[in-house]
Amino acid sequence: MKFSIERAALLKAVSQAQSVVERRNTIPILANVLIEAAEGEVSFRATDLDIEVVDKAIAQVERAGATTVSATTLHEIVRKLPDGALVSLTSDAAAGRLTVEAGRSNFSLATLPKEDFPVMASSEYASNFTAKAADLRRLFDKSKFAISTEETRYYLNGVYMHIADGDGGKKLRCVATDGHRLARIDCEMPEGAADMPGVIVPRKAVGELRKLLDDDDMKIAVSVSETKVRFATPDISLTSKVIDGTFPDYTRVIPQGNTRKLEVDAADFARAVDRVATVSSERSRAVKLQLDEDRLILSVNAPDSGAAEEELAVAYSDERLEIGFNAKYLLEIASQVDRENAVFLFNSSGDPTLMREGNDTSAVYVVMPMRV
Repeated sequence: MKFSIERAALLKAVSQAQSVVERRNTIPILANVLIEAAEGEVSFRATDLDIEVVDKAIAQVERAGATTVSATTLHEIVRKLPDGALVSLTSDAAAGRLTVEAGRSNFSLATLPKEDFPVMASSEYASNFTAKAADLRRLFDKSKFAISTEETRYYLNGVYMHIADGDGGKKLRCVATDGHRLARIDCEMPEGAADMPGVIVPRKAVGELRKLLDDDDMKIAVSVSETKVRFATPDISLTSKVIDGTFPDYTRVIPQGNTRKLEVDAADFARAVDRVATVSSERSRAVKLQLDEDRLILSVNAPDSGAAEEELAVAYSDERLEIGFNAKYLLEIASQVDRENAVFLFNSSGDPTLMREGNDTSAVYVVMPMRV
């Protein structure tokens, strides 16, 4: 195998691949990236057995072929090469080496046989459709903060992507929760997605997927089966196993009868929470909200470190209310708001609180209160 490729194209492809590779693994081949050169293009494939990413790049291929080499080492080498360099890669199967040359730099890397590289079995996808990158980015970006990190409740360690009834018909919906807070985000259902099985996309796949979604004009081909989900652009495809579990009935958690309405500037609110939380004890980080006629007082009382209080002008006309929340949860939810105003709907100090962006019901958040 022998080919030449621009450094920028090589770096982009290799960095996408190496981010999937697990740093610590017991199977040496999983630390490698499979490089396959064919006419006019080269593909870079990496896997951790749960996720597989394939990135294609245009190259001048002199000799077709394939080999595998350490993903991290190759990435580090390419990263340190000068901008604009033309990089030449030549593999010698007999010697088990891959030579990387650029200008006056020359590296010889150990390789492993391509036959040992595990390729994820392609699955029959029950549903195939195309979605806008901007829609998918919004769905996952706004929900991923609520993914649980608790290993015992493994079925909450991802984002539940499914088709659901929303305002104005069927929607493509993403939901994540850790039992303390919940995010439910909707977008228009793409054509052909009606029969899609609901799947739980694991946290790592959500993180990797984000890299495919930067271009707003890009269309993403989405394929879903009971066991796998695949997202693909013309250059990159990301395939992931889905979490084998049942996502709980989240609709029972979303309060319907919360009538006490608070409207507040989201950015001002987030900054005020951040300021008063500075003195709170790390363990609980509890912030108390006292609501009165068009007035919100945020306060923290941490006996071992001090107290803080801040007042905000808000729109609130219901009866007086005192309620406490974990400051981190409030900040994460407030930071999701793209519009100026965040609307909080309360019932009582012991019930879950609903939050949305203005009158938009396509993004809804729920947060459980704390005793303060």
